Amino acid sequence: MRFLPIFLDVQRGVVLLAGAGDPARAKLRLLVSAGARVRWYAVGGKHDLSGLCADEASRVELAAGDPLIAELSGVVAIVCAGAGDIGPAMSARANAAGLPINVMDDLDHSTFIFPAVVDRGDVVVAVGTGGASPVVARRVRERIEALLPERIGELASFIGRWRKTIHDLIPDFALRRRFWERVVDGPVGALVLAGRADEAESALKNVGDASAFIGRLQSGEAAGSVTLVGAGPGDPDLLTVKALRALQDADVVFYDELVNPDILGRARRDAERVAVGRRVGKPGMGQDAVNRLLIEAARAGKRAVRLKGGDPFIFGRGGEEVEALRQAKVAYSVIPGITAGIGAAAQFEVPLTFRHQALRVTFLTAHKASDAEMVDWSTLTDVAMTIVVYMGMMAAPSVRKGLLAAGRSPKTPVGVFARATRSDAAAATGTLDELPELVEKVAGGPAILIIGDVVAHAMPARRQQLTQLASLFQVAAE
Repeated sequence: MRFLPIFLDVQRGVVLLAGAGDPARAKLRLLVSAGARVRWYAVGGKHDLSGLCADEASRVELAAGDPLIAELSGVVAIVCAGAGDIGPAMSARANAAGLPINVMDDLDHSTFIFPAVVDRGDVVVAVGTGGASPVVARRVRERIEALLPERIGELASFIGRWRKTIHDLIPDFALRRRFWERVVDGPVGALVLAGRADEAESALKNVGDASAFIGRLQSGEAAGSVTLVGAGPGDPDLLTVKALRALQDADVVFYDELVNPDILGRARRDAERVAVGRRVGKPGMGQDAVNRLLIEAARAGKRAVRLKGGDPFIFGRGGEEVEALRQAKVAYSVIPGITAGIGAAAQFEVPLTFRHQALRVTFLTAHKASDAEMVDWSTLTDVAMTIVVYMGMMAAPSVRKGLLAAGRSPKTPVGVFARATRSDAAAATGTLDELPELVEKVAGGPAILIIGDVVAHAMPARRQQLTQLASLFQVAAE
């Protein structure tokens, strides 16, 4: 992020606009829509106020002369659009005076840029690409426009009118934030968005017991809770809407090492973040200690999120944490996530079930060789069964040994799918006999092993077959 988004109060002074033509008029319309007073030097052209209403035009001063020697007292920002070659010189003047400047299409001489703007009154959304692609910013803005309720600005204004009253009523910041979250997400907010502001005013006046409204305990603290959230296999776009909402509401996030940092970045910015995961063969926090942290956070009135890679209830110890929370009488909920096996299958086009070929799927885990040795492989020899092995890279030789000893064919198709759904995802496919060698090809985990005839349908396997066929044809041609 090169440009930090900052909202500038352009009503504090005058904005100096230098330039003419369509670029200058576009910036002029944007500035006056924000209530700015504009001093306009029509460099190399003429002043044209067409398209502005009388009130907007009254705030535009049509200036003559050279903007390079113009008086800058009272100026809060400078904009050059359609101003020819004077941009660098105006930038030098602005920098000397400590004023922000935008030179259109010239990042080197600009200290701020104009974002694509979604304007809903008191709610304004700015979308920027660091000046790299205004078209991309505009497309993002269009999507946001479609998502935001038309009256979201009215809701912000409504809250603004009540802000001081509620501040005096609920001095504690954390409790007050919860109050407003209940307002925005509940019936009061829905009334405002429906255009029934008078009814919303009445409903807020009749809240009565603010403590009960926000779920405050008799001790005066807010009621805490724990939400177990599945972060999915890695791609942030695979988070459920409910998971994203939980991350945005969280006071503290306890996360595993396997959670993609981009997903962690979706949490509320001021939420506390605590790493509690551990990798195989490395020191880390024990499960009992994690359980204690979750319980302590909830009892302190915090909304805690336990963020887990994949799904909490598939080799994520979510069941153990739920048991601990239940015994401690702590409120909890579970939000499922896309488990890594499903994510890998989708990305690499491995149909875990396939009519007349694979009728059953088994998920198992094998952290190390001793885990693999404890598996009863004789129950996994059915050729109509797909086997998905989690955390099986280190135990790959033992997995192969167990299945071969149980009678599974050494020619059974297998795939090793590493870092599924992430930008650095990798895959290697072959046969059960080659499994340990395939693990070496993906250059590190985490990885999923998928074993069964369905792997032959996987995209990497089909590509490999095409490559082999091409080689055979080439040899035959020679």
